Amino acid sequence: MKKIIFASLFLLLAKSYGQQIDPLLTTDVENQEKWVESTMNKLSLDEKIGQLFMIQAYSNKDRKHKAYIKKMIKKYHVGGLIFMQGTPEKQAQLTNYYQSTSNIPLLIGFDGEWGLNMRLKNSFRYPWNMTLGAVQNNKLIEQFGERLGEHCKRIGIHINFAPVVDINTNPANPIIGNRSFGENKYNVSQKSIAFTNGMQRKGVLANAKHFPGHGDTSTDSHKTLPFLDFNLDRLESIELFPYKELFKTNLASVMVAHLNVPSLEPKKGVPTSISYKVITELLKEKMGYNGLIFTDALNMKGAANYAKPGDIDLAAFLAGNDMLLIPEDVKVAVKKLKAALKNKLFTEERLDESVRKILKAKYWAGLNNFKPINENGIQEDIITVKDQLLYNTLMKEAITLVQNKKAILPIKELTNNKIAYVKLGDSDNADFTTTLKKYTQVDIISEENLTVLLQKLKPYTTVIIGYHKSNENPWKSFKMTKKELTWLQEISKNNSVVLDVFASPYTLLDIQDFSHIDAVLVSYQNSKASQEISAQMIFGALEIKGKLPVSINQVFPEGTGITTSNLMRLSYSIPEEVDMDSKLLSKIDSLTTMVVDSTMAPGGQVLVARYGKVVYHKSFGYHTYDKKQPVKLTDLYDLASVTKILGGLPMIMKGEEMGLFNLETTLGEFLPYLKGSNKDTITFKEALSHVGKIRPWIPYYLETVDSISKVPFKNLYRSTKSDEFSIKVAENLFLINSYTDSIYKKIAEAPQRKTEGYKYSGLIFYLFKKYIKNTFHKEMDVLNNENFYMPLGSNSLGYNPLEKFSPTEIAPTEIDDYYRHQTLRGDVHDMGAAMMNGVSGNAGLFSNSNDVAKMMQMYLQKGFYGGKRYFESKTIDKFNHRYYENDSIRRGLGFDKPSLDPEIKASSKYASANSFGHSGFTGTFAWADPDNGILYVFLSNRVYPVMSNNKLGEKDIRSEIHNLIYEAIQRN
Repeated sequence: MKKIIFASLFLLLAKSYGQQIDPLLTTDVENQEKWVESTMNKLSLDEKIGQLFMIQAYSNKDRKHKAYIKKMIKKYHVGGLIFMQGTPEKQAQLTNYYQSTSNIPLLIGFDGEWGLNMRLKNSFRYPWNMTLGAVQNNKLIEQFGERLGEHCKRIGIHINFAPVVDINTNPANPIIGNRSFGENKYNVSQKSIAFTNGMQRKGVLANAKHFPGHGDTSTDSHKTLPFLDFNLDRLESIELFPYKELFKTNLASVMVAHLNVPSLEPKKGVPTSISYKVITELLKEKMGYNGLIFTDALNMKGAANYAKPGDIDLAAFLAGNDMLLIPEDVKVAVKKLKAALKNKLFTEERLDESVRKILKAKYWAGLNNFKPINENGIQEDIITVKDQLLYNTLMKEAITLVQNKKAILPIKELTNNKIAYVKLGDSDNADFTTTLKKYTQVDIISEENLTVLLQKLKPYTTVIIGYHKSNENPWKSFKMTKKELTWLQEISKNNSVVLDVFASPYTLLDIQDFSHIDAVLVSYQNSKASQEISAQMIFGALEIKGKLPVSINQVFPEGTGITTSNLMRLSYSIPEEVDMDSKLLSKIDSLTTMVVDSTMAPGGQVLVARYGKVVYHKSFGYHTYDKKQPVKLTDLYDLASVTKILGGLPMIMKGEEMGLFNLETTLGEFLPYLKGSNKDTITFKEALSHVGKIRPWIPYYLETVDSISKVPFKNLYRSTKSDEFSIKVAENLFLINSYTDSIYKKIAEAPQRKTEGYKYSGLIFYLFKKYIKNTFHKEMDVLNNENFYMPLGSNSLGYNPLEKFSPTEIAPTEIDDYYRHQTLRGDVHDMGAAMMNGVSGNAGLFSNSNDVAKMMQMYLQKGFYGGKRYFESKTIDKFNHRYYENDSIRRGLGFDKPSLDPEIKASSKYASANSFGHSGFTGTFAWADPDNGILYVFLSNRVYPVMSNNKLGEKDIRSEIHNLIYEAIQRN
């Protein structure tokens, strides 16, 4: 009766399947058939039987192993090799060797679910399937399949045992888990199809595993025989669904798992991998599958515990498998198969059926015309920028936001948002915290005692908790400890918390209460890219798009995923993402090396961005020529005249935008104390375009020092600060307060140039400070900080950096022997700005390159950055305009622009007319080009140890690097 019911269920099941076309047929089917039949006719019985075996080969073992494999090929005529651990280069060498020893070309197999790195060192690793399950754009999964196919093809692999199509409905599954695309059968099927299409398009056979479905097991078939107690309806609805969908395509092969499934195989304890009912009746006959069928590895305990070597191989072949993967003893297996054939347990026709399929697969893979693998340049072909770009794209599409109370993410407000980071987990977090700090000040708080930790976190508005677990392989434990779970809850009760999980989404299963956690971000893996990308998402530089591929209890169903908007902050990527060439851009390295070696400057920083993505950001050299302190990307530099556009101009632009004055306003109207002076009728437009005949500069300091000894006059300076002497010029040197009025008076009384036309002058920028204080009733540095630097997250950008930073974080400028008589480090180099208490529209700003870039990118984005509008678009356009171009004057209003004279190198010769920026005396440069989306920042301390060293300017290094940037743009 049981047999009748079982047969009836199979008949019902069969009705839902159609016969699959032969996926092993090639487009030149006649030639394929001729080659297969011609080869078949040459094979002896031993050679036919040998074709059934695919044995293990290693590229990291000794000569003894190599000799053993050769013996298996020569004596037993094995049909294929599955390579295990080693390196790509050695595997290619051995593949060429083994192929040369075999009369019949070998089918080379490989387990490369997430890339060659699954087995081979020095190769590329793509994300786990669980991560990819969160990606909504399946075209990207197809691209992943294509790229993996290219990697396999490059080192001679013909079949990659991927994709895993198991539907992981059991979070406790010890062997599948992260290897699955998730728990949704439609998602798993679509991604499996996309991957298969991509890889097979590149000439590598795909293999769907582990039939009939290993996703809802709680034991590992490598160690025992997993038990699945599901009826046929359930199996057809869930486990078999991806196979039905894949069989509608040209899926080349299937791997059968070692599972105990009583509803499919009623004989107690019989693994599915050796079940005739499962393989022949269900897979081949009922489901109509015509492709190549592999056993899972026969040395796994799920099979090996059932029968002895030889017996298990025979049983697997009798069940309907075509290739026997990793047999424990080929010699014994061959003997058993030959005896079974002699005893008519199977026919030679049955043997020929499998051998023909194997040969068809070999022809499909191009083995009818085998060519040795090129053993040169493998690394360059399998670890490429293209791979990194695709990896990054996959991670950007995968990372998933499952909870976002009060829309805390992306973090928009930076001014009044004190942010801390706390680490949980036992793996690396450096790339995450480094990237977080690129957006604003993020303090890393760590403590062994929870009470002390909570006390330390009290001042913080937002706490980002990163949970970091090993990214070594997908089987690594992802579970939080009891201590970590407790700490998470306690911190969340006291602070606004963003939890970012760099591990399996199943990590969330052990969190009993999400009510106090404001945001939960699943970043899936703890790779460098996932850490960097996730940090960028937290601050809105990238959108969050992923959807959860599995359910987290009843809290977050499969498919949960909150999308976020892009706040248009700088993001960080690689050049190719913005159509630039990494190799060409890397030529900058040679120039910066030359800068140091030729003593043009001790060191510096270079930042290049395009379309809002930083694609080159490096420090070079040292703080000084003694080479004791290497430059860090976080180190600050004296910006000199770059201050004009980042410090002097912003509040002036804002004032014009507010209608406080216009471009035709005269300086006498702008600053009443200039009424009646020779600057009274100069318009604002003329002054900022440098056509107002204003004197270029005034060396105020010379009148305050002895002309012979250069020692500052004692009546004007003190060594200690007081109410009367509070203007800090340098360390232990304070100028009398009244001298500020003297500077303004000198500017007002300075004679005008007699000649008409253009002459650069910085004096107008001194006056801005006075106007801003009179108009807004706050100092210029305070207003800039409140209105621009802090909201932008430019925490290093500002005046008088020693108030916030250690001298060791600031590159020194000059060893001053003519005024201040000390090494200037953190005190502004410009003498006039120093006499204005370090705060001037002309000079005085310090910054690192990243924070300069934020301000410049805001300009480039027409006044918008980080979800906030700083200026109206028309304001930027108004100031970035040449009003005297007809007079051959290149300048905008405050902004420098490309030279109209080809002999003068103000910027790159390729910079567009719409580009703008400024250079600085200390060896700095900041430039933005709206037409090409280019942003370039160069910082150095070329004035160290003396400002007379102008090799940097003489060699036009800043412009030369600017040229390289444009030359790196990939033109179609």
